[in-house]
Amino acid sequence: MDSDEIVPPEASQNVLPEKDLDEKYPNRPHNRAPTLAFHELYLGLFNPLSEIKKKPTGPAPARRKVGPQGKDSASLNPFERRRDVIERFISRWRKEVGDDIYPAFRLILPDKDRDRPMYGIKEKVIGKMLVKIMKINKESEDGYNLLNWKLPGQTAATRMAGDFAGRCYDVLSKRPMRTEPGDMTIAEVNDKLDKLSAASKEDQQLPILAEFYRRMNPEELMWLIRIILRQMKVGATERTFFDVWHPDAENLYSISSSLRRVCWELHDPNIRLEAEDRGISLMQCFQPQLAQFQMHSFDKMVARMRPTEEDRVFWIEEKLDGERMQLHMAPDESVPGSRRFGFWSRKAKEYTYLYGNGIEDENGALTRHLKDAFVDGVQSLILDGEMITWDPEQDAPVPFGTLKTAALAEQRNPFSNGPRPLFRVFDMLYLNGRDLTKYTLRDRRNALQKTIRPVHRRFEIHPYEEATTTTEVETSLRKVVAEASEGLVLKNPRSPYRLNERHDDWMKVKPEYMTEFGESLDVVVVGGYFGSGRRGGALSSFLCGLRVDDAHFSQGEKSMKCWSFCKVGGGFTAADYQEIRHHTDGKWKEWDAKRPPTAVVELAGGDAQHERPDMWIKPSDSVVLCVKAASVSVSDQFRMGLTLRFPRFKKLRKDKNWECALSVQEFLDLKSNAEQEHRDKEFSVDNSRRKRVKRTTKKPLTIAGYEEKDSTQYLGPSGHVFDELNFFVLTESTMPEKRSKTELEQLVKANGGKIYQTNTAAPDTICVAERRTVKVASLQKSGQSNIIRPSWLLDCVSQNTKDAGLPDFLLPFEPRHMFFVMEDKKDEITGNVDLFMDSYARDTTVDELKDILKQMEQKQEPTNQSLDAHAAQKVEAHIQEKIDAGYTAPCGWLFRGLTLFFPSPSKPRKTHCDEGDISGYDAASMEDPRLRLARNTARFAGAQIATSLNSSILTHVVVNSESVSSADISSLRGSLAARLGKKVPYLVGLGWLEESWDNGTLLDEERFQVR
Repeated sequence: MDSDEIVPPEASQNVLPEKDLDEKYPNRPHNRAPTLAFHELYLGLFNPLSEIKKKPTGPAPARRKVGPQGKDSASLNPFERRRDVIERFISRWRKEVGDDIYPAFRLILPDKDRDRPMYGIKEKVIGKMLVKIMKINKESEDGYNLLNWKLPGQTAATRMAGDFAGRCYDVLSKRPMRTEPGDMTIAEVNDKLDKLSAASKEDQQLPILAEFYRRMNPEELMWLIRIILRQMKVGATERTFFDVWHPDAENLYSISSSLRRVCWELHDPNIRLEAEDRGISLMQCFQPQLAQFQMHSFDKMVARMRPTEEDRVFWIEEKLDGERMQLHMAPDESVPGSRRFGFWSRKAKEYTYLYGNGIEDENGALTRHLKDAFVDGVQSLILDGEMITWDPEQDAPVPFGTLKTAALAEQRNPFSNGPRPLFRVFDMLYLNGRDLTKYTLRDRRNALQKTIRPVHRRFEIHPYEEATTTTEVETSLRKVVAEASEGLVLKNPRSPYRLNERHDDWMKVKPEYMTEFGESLDVVVVGGYFGSGRRGGALSSFLCGLRVDDAHFSQGEKSMKCWSFCKVGGGFTAADYQEIRHHTDGKWKEWDAKRPPTAVVELAGGDAQHERPDMWIKPSDSVVLCVKAASVSVSDQFRMGLTLRFPRFKKLRKDKNWECALSVQEFLDLKSNAEQEHRDKEFSVDNSRRKRVKRTTKKPLTIAGYEEKDSTQYLGPSGHVFDELNFFVLTESTMPEKRSKTELEQLVKANGGKIYQTNTAAPDTICVAERRTVKVASLQKSGQSNIIRPSWLLDCVSQNTKDAGLPDFLLPFEPRHMFFVMEDKKDEITGNVDLFMDSYARDTTVDELKDILKQMEQKQEPTNQSLDAHAAQKVEAHIQEKIDAGYTAPCGWLFRGLTLFFPSPSKPRKTHCDEGDISGYDAASMEDPRLRLARNTARFAGAQIATSLNSSILTHVVVNSESVSSADISSLRGSLAARLGKKVPYLVGLGWLEESWDNGTLLDEERFQVR
């Protein structure tokens, strides 16, 4: 939950008078001179840091600066260069201004400044005010670009799409009030920003922004806007600034969340924090420990918690769907015997005003119920937990986003039966003056159990389960998902509490990462939203809809209308975006809020047009996406009234048009069926969209034979088999077919390769030749490069065009492909074929097969079996690496890793069956020709064939549904359900295997499940 939604009404009172500051911080430093000018920030700090963040585009400047310890700054790595820039700025501040750097740090790290409230203005409001201040027509190009900053603009604005501050600079630079840097000091800017944060209406905010416009040049204004939006993005984190400022700065910020304290209490780098000042303290918000993101497998996650032989236990907690909250309780010195409370969120926002400052606080939504919540003798404590919303009538948590409403309702009527805040405590960090963060989680939990008296459905201790195996994680995950919960958190009970850190001691497991849960749905794209930052200027997320069934229309009426259903922006790679653009280019239309295309796309909210897209597209012109989600939830933001929670792109359904996408009624039916099936599903980590290996593409040199304008006749199939490979073709080809040098070069280019006229013009250049010329002899004599015969090029192209499902598979070199082999490569290349010279990766021709059979008849004894095995392993590793990087698997690899069982009906038997066997089935009697062919195909494609259902690694049971009776199917299902402690395999028809083989890819089993 985003804590920015809840803003305390007294937030504007956070600015303390000077007198009060002196009383609260008696030892705070005072500057001896006025602060630096504001433009010194961007000239001496922001711009240099931004330049380091960018990739170098040219030679280093002739003039070099000396970095720390006298090093040449050009020789420093980026991290050292950033520190060098920050050190120079801080050193200058101390020398020219003084030791109080807090005014500068408030502008350098605006998102860490908790003393200045949120401004309450975002990009659109700033854009409107700038249009008024500069008196430009909002319908003009510049006005349009400011008000529609995510949309691609014209000329220079186009490159600023998605960067609002950059877009503002582009417009401001055309009509500046100043061209030279302004004269505003950092202190003046802070004073104006304090007033801006206190202003709540546009007529109060406009004069302040207008003064900034009069007194700053466009570049200053650009950085000011980034400060207001708290989006600096200069390439240096707060940790770097803290580390340069003082060695204890990060620690103090972690325990206090106060930028002011970091600057004032640590102004002298030679004075370190005392031991008693290094821990958390009462009524000082700290930065909590966070859970690490999920790894690839449960086994790996548990192993990272460092279990010992004596103690292999880890804890499983339900992940709550609320807001992380810390509660502080201290004695109230003004009223003897009473206590005062404080509440802070993860983002260090104080919510005491909402939940209460004491037992007697009539405005407290929680504390008034805590009179008997603590055992006798407890004077002070700090608790870490989650604030959630609980519905007493349903006796269940309320979905995300209702916490503030429930808290305000509880303030007005504390004893109603409506939704209320519930604080679930899962950690105790402080008790009666003692910091507990260094103690183990097990010890802290024992202290918590002995200290707290739960208050039913208002103040409770969050339960946990002890576990030692990953099977228990899967069981718990099934349980929480069935209850529509957020997920799990795995915790190491032997660990201390780590402030402001993500660590392997806490790891979260969410169902949206699982392959066996959640709806995988085919939805049609009906709208698009422009992105920001790196995705600026292009559609980065999509509004997806469900087809409205014909039953929703009058008789005889048919329409392509869709109801908005979900918004998908995660899981896309650059290649995915490119493919979607390819299919929809030129078909998008700008959304007109005054004349929305309701006949095609219907949004929620009527005139409010909830989740209104920037662009829209007709379903008949659009694409179908396969999306995966954690669950379905109720939402009034979409016309369906339902939406997907945590939707994620899975793949583009190029085989489907909009009419094949999911309809409203089909989705409702699917939802109903899925709710019944999810309990029996197995959970495993989703690696289906593992991050692909990023390739670096170098700009090709302009050389003879590679001009784009050259055109030649069609010389062979085109594709991508040679993508990002560099070639130097020295001679023509004579075997197995005659091709000129030019024809070979064109064949390479047609399949994605790049041609150079020397082997040193590009890295890893592949040299191709078939006869010994002067150049070839010279290259061979150098011994620095293999020389490949042209037959390898032809084999690669031929292999990748035989089956449309097998693109981009580069054949390994074989001895027959080599004109010259370097000594250290001979064993590797020999290992790519067996002792009869049969390739492990390439389809064999008829003539080659005849030669192989002749050699086999001669009964030649193998000379190096270990070498063959080693080579096969290397080829397997090479293929798996390509598949992991996103390439299509070869046909012999299609079912690798799967274990299939093929039951075949036989005469009923009266004998008692062993566990795992099926009455009426005999795996050995494979008399069905279709089933026998499927079994052989599966074995050829890499699958293991099980002989019974008792196999612990069984993944699929494949039956011929045409020849199996319903009674046999029922018997199968019963046996599968009884597999206690083992994975439940898919029960699919032969169509799954046959169509997967025909399409060259594993298809979704749910389409072929035997009912």
